[in-house]
Amino acid sequence: MSIELNPAAVKFAQRLIEEGKLKNDEGHWGEHNPNTKAENDYLDQHEIAEYGQWHLGLDMSKGEDTKGRYHFPYGDFQTVHRDGLIAAKERAAQQGYTAIEKAADELLQQLEKQAAS
Repeated sequence: MSIELNPAAVKFAQRLIEEGKLKNDEGHWGEHNPNTKAENDYLDQHEIAEYGQWHLGLDMSKGEDTKGRYHFPYGDFQTVHRDGLIAAKERAAQQGYTAIEKAADELLQQLEKQAAS
């Protein structure tokens, strides 16, 4: 499995952070990461491309219309979460996805700067 950076997700996250749609949380991402029901509920009301914008990674071996294509979630379908970006950064580093790790780190810095202003 080879996962690539999802540029559309990076731009979407940047825009959300600029708009103040963020949570500067310090909890564990497992407390905020949408579960399967939340994902399916979101997909009932949105296109798969919109779902994909909430994930920093793309598995190009999976079909465009499948949830399995999208990896490294960073938000709850409403806001960008600090702990979601930290989790994505750490997992990407562990798995050797440097482009995703770098993007998550840059978004994390942007979020923290925005939250402090």
